[in-house]
Amino acid sequence: MSEPETSLKTVPLDAGHVALGGRMVPFGGYSLPVQYPAGIIAEHKWTREHAGLFDVSHMGPSFLTLTNPTGDAEADHAAVAALIEPLVCGDIKGLKPGQVRYTLLLNENGGAIDDLMIGRSPLFPGSLYIVVNAGTKDNDFAIIAKAAGDKAKLTRADDGALLALQGPEAVAVLETIVPGVSELSFMHYGPFDWNGSKLIIARSGYTGEDGCEILCSVEKAVQLWDALLADERVKPIGLGARDSLRLEAGLPLYGHDLDETVSPIEAGLNFALSKRRREAANFPGAARIIKEFAGDLKRIRVGLFVEGAPAREGAEILDGSGAVIGRVTSGGFAPSLARAIALGFVPPAYANPGTKLQVSVRGRLQPAEVTSTPFVPHRYFRKAKAS
Repeated sequence: MSEPETSLKTVPLDAGHVALGGRMVPFGGYSLPVQYPAGIIAEHKWTREHAGLFDVSHMGPSFLTLTNPTGDAEADHAAVAALIEPLVCGDIKGLKPGQVRYTLLLNENGGAIDDLMIGRSPLFPGSLYIVVNAGTKDNDFAIIAKAAGDKAKLTRADDGALLALQGPEAVAVLETIVPGVSELSFMHYGPFDWNGSKLIIARSGYTGEDGCEILCSVEKAVQLWDALLADERVKPIGLGARDSLRLEAGLPLYGHDLDETVSPIEAGLNFALSKRRREAANFPGAARIIKEFAGDLKRIRVGLFVEGAPAREGAEILDGSGAVIGRVTSGGFAPSLARAIALGFVPPAYANPGTKLQVSVRGRLQPAEVTSTPFVPHRYFRKAKAS
């Protein structure tokens, strides 16, 4: 059910989206552009080929900083990591300065309260940069602040602008106005000076393409947005293409492919369960998750090629005999592949690529085939390791 328009928050660039012809819709408690006049497919393809600019200011950026740092960089980092690690399954202590890690905030049963990014400050010992999802951020922040107690302060930064510039030309564009940003490797971040203001830039994103996410003060938001759009390689992109891009990249969407019943292993996010944490078994729901990691699980997220019309969220997944074995959690048309794709949960016995299944679309059965994800290869930028 859609939220009433009167209750929606607006982002700092709201007027700019309207001026560009953005079709505004409710999302995560905010009014945001789902598309611009060019349309979702054109925006999707532009991002895959050039550079797409997304306003993701509804997300939840924040900083967790020790109240009384000692000045010993490693000791202070270990201290702040010790506050957040009991909540997540990732190795936060092992982060290098400027490194960012994707992890999950877990409930006591090992279900995902949220998925999030946590980065170690490259400048300030004992400080973490944390970005959570829009729809869950108030609860996430409350959980983190409670865990921190008086040992660290959580400072929300979701009153500014968070922009995502994504695509094969994105970093080259950003380098023209923020020199040095191209030196960042995938899943690393740092502070950059721009027009008398400090930008926090992470080389990360939600499209499967190379690109950056840029945290900017509200005072500089319009200026930065306009500076990026002034480059002919950049076009504004709405939520519709953001969703089709992340679906092609096989990336989960919280509230759909992830929720409080789904564990990291069921979601196919084994990489997010760090080896050190797994061996220590010192995270929420460890008993369940370690069993699942060893293969004892009842369902797992898979990718599906769907013949015919797209199978949307909630569509039943059936085996060859017509027995219901699972359901679709995300589905749609993949512009890069010119076909319907989906993500969903099935028992592990049906999870091997090539397995023939069916999906129910408006009461009609359509053929589907399990495939490995991502549907479209990721093109993240990783620096070559020194020999």
